[in-house]
Amino acid sequence: MHAALVTLTIDPDQAPAAAGALMNDILPKIRSAPGFVTGYWLEPADGSGFSMMLFDTEEQARQATPPASGWTAPGVTITGVEIRRVAVTAP
Repeated sequence: MHAALVTLTIDPDQAPAAAGALMNDILPKIRSAPGFVTGYWLEPADGSGFSMMLFDTEEQARQATPPASGWTAPGVTITGVEIRRVAVTAP
């Protein structure tokens, strides 16, 4: 299993539009992506956001996340994407 870690900034003035794009556009694409297991989107703090999505394979994680995925949301700038192998999980 591999994790896609995405960091981003959000313009506070466009936060409601960005949240709408996440719920209506991005989440449906991610949920239907091959190999998607689960995802977590943390509430922004001081204009910075963070998400972690789990996929079956490294290639699936790379294809479902920026820049390959072409995510777009108003006022959102992707500042980093890391793909890492999941070493251990716990329920």
